[in-house]
This record gives sequence, structure tokens and C-alpha cells, in this order.
Amino acid sequence: MIQRIQSVWLLLVGVCAFFTIQFSFYSGTDINNIPYQKLTAATGGFLILTLTILIGLLAAITIFLFKNRNTQLWLCAAGIVTELLLLYLYYKKVTTFSQGTLSLSALLHVGILLFFILAVRGIMQDKKIIEDSDRLR
Repeated sequence: MIQRIQSVWLLLVGVCAFFTIQFSFYSGTDINNIPYQKLTAATGGFLILTLTILIGLLAAITIFLFKNRNTQLWLCAAGIVTELLLLYLYYKKVTTFSQGTLSLSALLHVGILLFFILAVRGIMQDKKIIEDSDRLR
């Protein structure tokens, strides 16, 4: 299970997803002129928090489905779509700030997308190896 590289990528997705709950995505002054407000998954609202936890759990569950590569592919694709939806929701929340800046920890979301894509690549390589070995039998 852990010998496969996609397991490492999926583990990194889970770690990054759970780090984004605590670390801020954006910091600034909101529309009500309250200075230094942090936008995190925990303060962003119920939907953002739920999707963040879902991505982390999805990655953790996908690691243990190593025998069913098609299901792994579908779950990784669902994770990518969910992360893109989460980034859109963050964007909508950021527009409620009058000024501010992205935090360095916002790169964790880019890491989540990258690690999901690398996991898909690893799963596809595994599928190709299995198909080639079946052909040789």
C-alpha cells in the first residue's frame, strides 16, 4: 500500500487539507473595516469547512483502495473537482474584504491540486503495468 507513490501523494493531500483548516488563506480588512481578519477554513463558513474535511477524508480513504485502481481514479477526480469548488468559494469570500493579501499558506491549496494530479498519474502508471503484465501471461 505505502510502496506505491500515489499513496504518498494522497497522504500529502490529506496532510495539506487538514493544515488548511488552521492556517489562513487570506488576511486583511473586511468590508465592515474590522482590521486584520483572517480567512481560514474554520472561519470561512460551514460549506468551506465541510469541503476541506471532505477532501482530507477522501484522500485518506483513497489510500486504502489500492486494489481497486478505477475507484481510486474516480475519487481522485472527485477530489480535484472538490478542491476547485473550494477555491471558488474562497474567492467569493475574499471579495468580502476591502483590502488585504493572500497568505503564504494559501499555497497549500495549490499543493493539494498538484498532489491529486500526481496521484492520478501514479495510478495510471500502475494500471499500465498491470495491463502489460496481463498481456504477457
